[in-house]
Amino acid sequence: MYRIIRLQQANDLRDFMNPACHSPYDVGVHTENNQIADAKSILGLMALDYDKGVKVVTEDVEFLKKLDRWAVSEE
Repeated sequence: MYRIIRLQQANDLRDFMNPACHSPYDVGVHTENNQIADAKSILGLMALDYDKGVKVVTEDVEFLKKLDRWAVSEE
C-alpha cells in the first residue's frame, strides 16, 4: 500500500519520521526520480527532493492513516 505526500518544512520531516520509527513494518519513501529512502533514516530522508510529492510505501495501514495532513492527490 502507498500514499502520496508532500513535506514542506523541516518540522514536517521530523513529524513524519517519528511515527515511521515506531512502525513495526518497513516504510520506504520513493521519489519521482527513482530515489528511494528508508523513512526511519534521517540522512536518507534529508537527501530526497520534496518539491513534488513522494510515495510512501508500507504495509502498515495505521501509519498511512497518520499521513492525512501531508496527503496530496496522485499527480
